[in-house]
Amino acid sequence: MEPGYGVAPEPARHPTSRADRDSVPTAVVVGLAVAVVLAVVTRAWLVGTAASLASLVARRRLSLALGVAVVVVFAAVRSAGAWAALAPDRLGPFDGWGTVVEEPRRFGSATRLLVELDGERFEAWVRGRAGPMRVAAWRAGDRVRLAGQRTRVDPDRVPRVAWQHVVGELDVDWLGDAVPGGPLATASNRVRELVERGASTLRRDDAALARGLVIGDDRDQPPTMVDRFRASGLSHLMAVSGQNVAFVVAAAGPLLRRAPPFARWVSTLLLIGWFVVITRAEPSVLRAGLMAALGATAFVLGRRHEPVRMLAVAVTALVLVDPLLVWAVGFWLSVGATFGVTAVGPWLAPRLRRLGRLAMPVAITLGAQAGVALPSVLVFGRLSLIGTAANLVAVPVAGLVMLYGLPACIVAGGVPTVAPVVMAPVGLGVRWIDAVATVGAAVEPGPPWSWLGWLVLVLVVSFVVMRSGRADGSPEVDDAAIGER
Repeated sequence: MEPGYGVAPEPARHPTSRADRDSVPTAVVVGLAVAVVLAVVTRAWLVGTAASLASLVARRRLSLALGVAVVVVFAAVRSAGAWAALAPDRLGPFDGWGTVVEEPRRFGSATRLLVELDGERFEAWVRGRAGPMRVAAWRAGDRVRLAGQRTRVDPDRVPRVAWQHVVGELDVDWLGDAVPGGPLATASNRVRELVERGASTLRRDDAALARGLVIGDDRDQPPTMVDRFRASGLSHLMAVSGQNVAFVVAAAGPLLRRAPPFARWVSTLLLIGWFVVITRAEPSVLRAGLMAALGATAFVLGRRHEPVRMLAVAVTALVLVDPLLVWAVGFWLSVGATFGVTAVGPWLAPRLRRLGRLAMPVAITLGAQAGVALPSVLVFGRLSLIGTAANLVAVPVAGLVMLYGLPACIVAGGVPTVAPVVMAPVGLGVRWIDAVATVGAAVEPGPPWSWLGWLVLVLVVSFVVMRSGRADGSPEVDDAAIGER
């Protein structure tokens, strides 16, 4: 499951305080998150509100019911406003300075450039030979001179780029100079350059995979690598994820624990914010970063920090701030995996105790697979059958690479003479992960055998769970056990 939030070792459980007793029940927090998402996605805020109100009124919590209704209606209004803001204010010719939003990414013979012009984001496709070479050196936050024609986004692409707030397309006429952006962008780009320089001591494909694991830079990962990682159910390792946030905070744990509580809390929040900036605020990192910040705050205040509750709070907050996040596939893969890891896995682990020490890892892996099943099937049309076994073998090594890789790449990039020694463990780790993906892709059955395999796996797990419940004399599990870690 998601590792701890890094501000200190897990504290002894506090006696239930009055604040905890009077707090909003976790079921209500989760229900609010679901209602907010429904309001944003379908604009059916009446449905979500009605369901929430009926539940809360039945419990005679009228003030809470009113609060839920207000939040859900606000979510619907925010969603309508976000979609209205995608209509461009200015179209036609442009000649001036813009800001690069993210590193240009190559797709076949073209390079995608996302640039902000006069406060609005436009997508450009740079083709030819000279253009892609020029923009390859550009970094997020850089100020660039360019000219072109601003047009509307192709309607078919709107759902795919809406989460990035793209309002139109730019047909590039010419590309000019680039200058560094503000202090924050410059500082983050220097760190990324150090990581790139350190990783470059590895073989090309290994370096690309290492950068994806460490800072989410997956631009240079070859299509064959992407295919085998998807087929083996390991594609979540190719780019930055929520795990990275936990590992970064964990790596800083020895230093953070030396600080007083308030300084530790502030330092943790600053570290989380720094990593979010370094990784370009990917949806999965936003979710994990906010959860980590909530966990750090709860720890300092001596409050409960149940992961399922914090996940619901994080989803609600992020969707209210940016309703278009619900259209980001990475956001739902991250949310689904986290829910599976923090809720399904702990529930399943006691029922798989016959597996001994493997019970928890298997349960957590199955929980994560269950959590990402729906978005994986809807978006990618597949759910790797071999993924459960592949994750059991690859994820522990990937965790070590994430934990060690960022400081190792920075040191190797800053002191090239020690790079071969410092980067050797990273190279071994990424080769192991790639080898697991290669074997997994080779043995992964195609349809319909993969679906039949999933059916058999679900039936076997269900049989084991039911037998475990009968053996205990009670099929129920204490709700407090869910999300304790």
